[in-house]
Amino acid sequence: MSPADETASTSGPAFVVLRAVGDDTWQLLGEVPRRRGLPARKARRQAVFDVTGGTVEPSERYAAVLRSEWRVALDV
Repeated sequence: MSPADETASTSGPAFVVLRAVGDDTWQLLGEVPRRRGLPARKARRQAVFDVTGGTVEPSERYAAVLRSEWRVALDV
């Protein structure tokens, strides 16, 4: 089952959070609902904190992609 299939049954906006583990390699960390009321950049940052339990290392790179965009990207 792909990440898109696993999230198809959930509702509302959410972020898929990834961590860079190499130059061109990303690890899927999880998915969290988007916090309503936060501007986009702060909502992405909050998603990373939520998935990592607040243990973000400054030297690590993270990405938070809207679940709807994640699904579209998998259709390529």
